[in-house]
Amino acid sequence: MIAVNTVYRPGFLSIEVNDGHLYGTPIDILRLSAPLILVALGMTLVIATGGIDLSVGSLCAISGAIACLHISTATDRNSPSTVLTALALAFGAALVLGAWNGLLVAVIGIQPIIATLILMVAGRGLAQLITEGQIITINSAPYRAIGLGHFLTLPLAIFIALAAALLVAAFTRRTALGLIVESVGGNAEASRLAGIRSGRVVFLVYVLSAACAAVAGFMITANVSSADGNAAGLWIELDAILAVVIGGTSLAGGRFSLGGTVLGALIIQTLTTTVYAMNISPQTSLLFKAVVVIAVCLIQSPAFRAKFRRRRSDRTPGPAAPQRKKEQVPA
Repeated sequence: MIAVNTVYRPGFLSIEVNDGHLYGTPIDILRLSAPLILVALGMTLVIATGGIDLSVGSLCAISGAIACLHISTATDRNSPSTVLTALALAFGAALVLGAWNGLLVAVIGIQPIIATLILMVAGRGLAQLITEGQIITINSAPYRAIGLGHFLTLPLAIFIALAAALLVAAFTRRTALGLIVESVGGNAEASRLAGIRSGRVVFLVYVLSAACAAVAGFMITANVSSADGNAAGLWIELDAILAVVIGGTSLAGGRFSLGGTVLGALIIQTLTTTVYAMNISPQTSLLFKAVVVIAVCLIQSPAFRAKFRRRRSDRTPGPAAPQRKKEQVPA
């Protein structure tokens, strides 16, 4: 896609410096990918346990709505303490909702797709209730910096996503947590018999997914300095699932790849940027994503790969069998 964009627009990879900050399409792709990377990291751990979290988009809307509501009612909206309090309240609410998902899945035993679908639907209503059906507009420089601020010439959102990725990688690859998550996703009953408390692991990953979605919600609302309970984080759960699948993590659970997830998120954002750059309708990008989903699912399907190899081998002529000489039978 980068090659196609470069041919279509020769200045696609150009980066310029303005007021000590780097600007350009590659920088925009990295900045706009940050919320998706955060959501996809949490989704990776959930899918690795054999589950799914459809509520991350609603959690983005709820966390952003709570933060913006608190800032809009504060007397000093540019005070760092006001912004920190707003972030703490919104982050705590997201953790509670993530714990609710974990309770439904790990303790009560509801199917993950049903348990998170409940919050996906109800969460949008809750976000609308918080904003009273209106778009809350704020003017807070410290909060806006989460999505549009810069650090070391690069957007701050890139560093937040990078820090989250490194933190999750440290906990899952430098400790036993990653192996435990993979074992639970591979075979929860065998893990339980081996002494692993799989219920606690499943509960934990849903809380972590909610935490990542909350930070992504801060970025999304900070980018536009407003909270829209209906549009914030809309369909980001599907993009996150697609990023995880593109990254090589199986939807059946088990082994996962955090680096692949980050790459998948960058691919999705590059695809979206490509659609916009070619003056294609934004709604059409959903069609391109659907094609990518179908292609990835077929590539990852063992049955499809086996059938494809079998048909390919049938079309390839094999070596001719040696002819046996006829034996001379005496009269």
